[in-house]
Amino acid sequence: MNLTPKSSRKHTAHDWMDYLRESHGLGGILAKTEDLAKLKTSINLALANLDLEHLSSKIETGWRSGSQNELVLLVSSASIASRLQQILPSLINELWKYGLQCSAVKVRVKPAPPAWEVKPRLDQREKPTGLNDVAKKSWESLLEKLGPDSGLRSSIEKLLKNKPK
Repeated sequence: MNLTPKSSRKHTAHDWMDYLRESHGLGGILAKTEDLAKLKTSINLALANLDLEHLSSKIETGWRSGSQNELVLLVSSASIASRLQQILPSLINELWKYGLQCSAVKVRVKPAPPAWEVKPRLDQREKPTGLNDVAKKSWESLLEKLGPDSGLRSSIEKLLKNKPK
Protein backbone atom coordinates (compact mmCIF):
# COMPACT_ATOMS: atom_id res chain seq x y z
CA MET A 1 0.00 0.00 0.00
CA ASN A 2 1.59 3.25 -1.16
CA LEU A 3 0.54 6.26 0.78
CA THR A 4 1.68 9.72 -0.12
CA PRO A 5 3.71 11.25 2.64
CA LYS A 6 2.18 14.00 4.68
CA SER A 7 3.29 17.47 3.80
CA SER A 8 5.83 18.99 6.09
CA ARG A 9 4.59 21.58 8.52
CA LYS A 10 7.75 23.57 7.89
CA HIS A 11 6.20 25.22 4.83
CA THR A 12 5.27 28.81 5.47
CA ALA A 13 2.27 30.59 4.11
CA HIS A 14 2.93 32.72 1.06
CA ASP A 15 1.76 36.23 0.64
CA TRP A 16 -1.49 36.30 -1.32
CA MET A 17 0.00 38.67 -3.90
CA ASP A 18 2.80 36.15 -4.55
CA TYR A 19 0.21 33.50 -5.30
CA LEU A 20 -1.68 35.82 -7.62
CA ARG A 21 1.49 36.63 -9.55
CA GLU A 22 2.49 32.98 -10.08
CA SER A 23 1.79 31.69 -13.57
CA HIS A 24 -0.08 28.60 -12.38
CA GLY A 25 -2.14 30.62 -9.91
CA LEU A 26 -4.40 33.48 -10.72
CA GLY A 27 -1.62 35.47 -12.39
CA GLY A 28 -3.43 35.76 -15.71
CA ILE A 29 -6.51 37.18 -14.07
CA LEU A 30 -4.46 39.64 -12.04
CA ALA A 31 -2.57 40.79 -15.13
CA LYS A 32 -5.77 41.35 -17.09
CA THR A 33 -7.32 43.20 -14.18
CA GLU A 34 -4.28 45.46 -13.88
CA ASP A 35 -4.35 46.10 -17.65
CA LEU A 36 -8.04 47.03 -17.52
CA ALA A 37 -7.39 49.37 -14.58
CA LYS A 38 -4.60 51.10 -16.53
CA LEU A 39 -6.87 51.29 -19.57
CA LYS A 40 -9.67 52.87 -17.52
CA THR A 41 -7.22 55.40 -16.05
CA SER A 42 -5.95 56.34 -19.52
CA ILE A 43 -9.49 56.79 -20.83
CA ASN A 44 -10.45 58.89 -17.81
CA LEU A 45 -7.43 61.17 -18.40
CA ALA A 46 -8.18 61.43 -22.11
CA LEU A 47 -11.82 62.32 -21.41
CA ALA A 48 -10.70 64.92 -18.86
CA ASN A 49 -8.49 66.55 -21.50
CA LEU A 50 -11.51 66.70 -23.83
CA ASP A 51 -13.68 68.25 -21.06
CA LEU A 52 -15.83 65.13 -20.91
CA GLU A 53 -14.76 63.70 -17.55
CA HIS A 54 -18.42 63.50 -16.49
CA LEU A 55 -18.81 60.59 -18.94
CA SER A 56 -16.00 58.49 -17.46
CA SER A 57 -18.21 56.85 -14.83
CA LYS A 58 -20.72 55.84 -17.50
CA ILE A 59 -18.23 53.95 -19.68
CA GLU A 60 -17.03 50.35 -19.36
CA THR A 61 -13.90 49.53 -21.30
CA GLY A 62 -12.29 46.46 -22.74
CA TRP A 63 -10.37 45.09 -25.67
CA ARG A 64 -12.12 43.20 -28.40
CA SER A 65 -11.38 39.52 -27.87
CA GLY A 66 -8.46 38.41 -29.98
CA SER A 67 -7.31 41.93 -30.76
CA GLN A 68 -5.28 44.35 -28.68
CA ASN A 69 -5.74 47.18 -31.16
CA GLU A 70 -9.51 47.49 -31.12
CA LEU A 71 -10.92 49.15 -28.04
CA VAL A 72 -14.56 48.60 -27.07
CA LEU A 73 -16.46 51.17 -25.02
CA LEU A 74 -19.75 50.02 -23.50
CA VAL A 75 -22.17 52.77 -22.53
CA SER A 76 -25.63 52.72 -21.02
CA SER A 77 -27.45 55.07 -23.38
CA ALA A 78 -27.57 56.01 -27.03
CA SER A 79 -26.99 59.70 -26.28
CA ILE A 80 -23.64 58.93 -24.62
CA ALA A 81 -22.75 56.63 -27.50
CA SER A 82 -23.47 59.32 -30.10
CA ARG A 83 -21.44 61.88 -28.14
CA LEU A 84 -18.49 59.50 -28.00
CA GLN A 85 -18.84 58.76 -31.72
CA GLN A 86 -18.50 62.49 -32.40
CA ILE A 87 -15.22 62.79 -30.50
CA LEU A 88 -13.62 59.44 -31.47
CA PRO A 89 -10.76 60.91 -33.54
CA SER A 90 -9.83 63.27 -30.70
CA LEU A 91 -10.18 60.47 -28.14
CA ILE A 92 -7.87 58.19 -30.15
CA ASN A 93 -5.28 61.00 -30.37
CA GLU A 94 -5.49 61.58 -26.61
CA LEU A 95 -5.11 57.86 -25.92
CA TRP A 96 -1.97 57.78 -28.11
CA LYS A 97 -0.52 60.55 -25.92
CA TYR A 98 -0.92 58.27 -22.89
CA GLY A 99 0.78 55.36 -24.66
CA LEU A 100 -2.39 53.45 -25.46
CA GLN A 101 -2.12 52.33 -29.06
CA CYS A 102 -5.45 51.48 -30.55
CA SER A 103 -6.27 51.47 -34.23
CA ALA A 104 -10.05 51.52 -33.78
CA VAL A 105 -12.58 52.29 -31.09
CA LYS A 106 -16.03 50.72 -31.13
CA VAL A 107 -18.80 52.27 -29.07
CA ARG A 108 -21.58 49.89 -28.10
CA VAL A 109 -24.76 50.47 -26.12
CA LYS A 110 -25.19 47.74 -23.54
CA PRO A 111 -28.70 46.50 -22.90
CA ALA A 112 -30.34 48.00 -19.85
CA PRO A 113 -31.49 45.65 -17.11
CA PRO A 114 -35.24 45.08 -17.14
CA ALA A 115 -37.29 47.47 -15.06
CA TRP A 116 -39.57 44.67 -13.94
CA GLU A 117 -38.80 41.68 -11.79
CA VAL A 118 -40.26 38.20 -11.94
CA LYS A 119 -41.52 37.24 -8.51
CA PRO A 120 -42.80 33.85 -7.40
CA ARG A 121 -46.54 33.55 -7.06
CA LEU A 122 -47.48 33.77 -3.40
CA ASP A 123 -51.06 32.60 -3.57
CA GLN A 124 -51.55 29.09 -4.88
CA ARG A 125 -54.57 28.51 -7.01
CA GLU A 126 -57.16 26.14 -5.64
CA LYS A 127 -57.34 22.86 -7.47
CA PRO A 128 -60.79 22.01 -8.83
CA THR A 129 -62.62 19.52 -6.66
CA GLY A 130 -65.28 18.32 -9.07
CA LEU A 131 -67.33 19.09 -12.14
CA ASN A 132 -69.22 22.37 -12.38
CA ASP A 133 -72.90 22.40 -13.35
CA VAL A 134 -72.34 23.03 -17.05
CA ALA A 135 -69.78 20.24 -17.39
CA LYS A 136 -71.95 17.81 -15.44
CA LYS A 137 -75.01 18.53 -17.64
CA SER A 138 -72.92 18.15 -20.77
CA TRP A 139 -71.61 14.73 -19.70
CA GLU A 140 -75.12 13.62 -18.69
CA SER A 141 -76.59 14.63 -22.07
CA LEU A 142 -73.86 12.66 -23.84
CA LEU A 143 -74.57 9.70 -21.57
CA GLU A 144 -78.26 9.75 -22.62
CA LYS A 145 -77.31 9.59 -26.31
CA LEU A 146 -75.10 6.52 -25.92
CA GLY A 147 -76.33 2.95 -26.11
CA PRO A 148 -76.37 0.71 -22.99
CA ASP A 149 -73.59 -1.57 -24.30
CA SER A 150 -71.19 1.25 -25.24
CA GLY A 151 -67.70 1.21 -23.66
CA LEU A 152 -67.75 5.00 -23.60
CA ARG A 153 -70.99 4.90 -21.59
CA SER A 154 -69.40 2.95 -18.75
CA SER A 155 -66.43 5.36 -18.71
CA ILE A 156 -68.72 8.39 -18.48
CA GLU A 157 -70.73 6.74 -15.70
CA LYS A 158 -67.50 6.20 -13.73
CA LEU A 159 -66.49 9.81 -14.36
CA LEU A 160 -69.81 11.12 -13.07
CA LYS A 161 -69.72 8.82 -10.07
CA ASN A 162 -66.12 9.70 -9.08
CA LYS A 163 -66.29 13.46 -9.76
CA PRO A 164 -69.09 14.80 -7.59
CA LYS A 165 -69.57 18.53 -7.32
